[in-house]
Amino acid sequence: MTLVDELKAFEGQEAGPAMTGPDPVNEPMIRHWCEAIGDELPVYTDAAAAAVSVHRGIIAPPTMLQAWTMVGLRRPSEGGTAFTELLSLLDRNGFSSVVATNCEQEYLRELRPGDRISVRSVIEHITDEKRTSLGAGHFLTSRMEFRDQHGDLVGTQRWTILKFKPPGR
Repeated sequence: MTLVDELKAFEGQEAGPAMTGPDPVNEPMIRHWCEAIGDELPVYTDAAAAAVSVHRGIIAPPTMLQAWTMVGLRRPSEGGTAFTELLSLLDRNGFSSVVATNCEQEYLRELRPGDRISVRSVIEHITDEKRTSLGAGHFLTSRMEFRDQHGDLVGTQRWTILKFKPPGR
């Protein structure tokens, strides 16, 4: 079996277990995000202005979609996920460096304070080896589905990274 065959076997697999964000959508986090980004749209932080808007209340900036479920880069202490196994396979074959190359989000409805967001991620596509200016590598694309507490799809995200061999290896 070739490396490409081993990589392609990961396509369609769950990247890891579905998970629900540790906190509901909330106004303090929205405010912090807006302050950090410099977004002054009143519908995100001004309850009075948001109440008379088409939204009829505070909403989260759409770009926060992934923020509600982010847990950092901790690796599991026991067992692995399909995604960590995929990364390990690439590491063992010299593709030890990584760079994010693309992120596409689709927003299906506004998120409001109190919403509980969960995410499910699938390894969607892995390319054959490509030559890039960073080095030879494989592009890995994951597709994430974000759902609210009722199971309704609220947004999607495709995230592509390049796992590559640094020059000189």
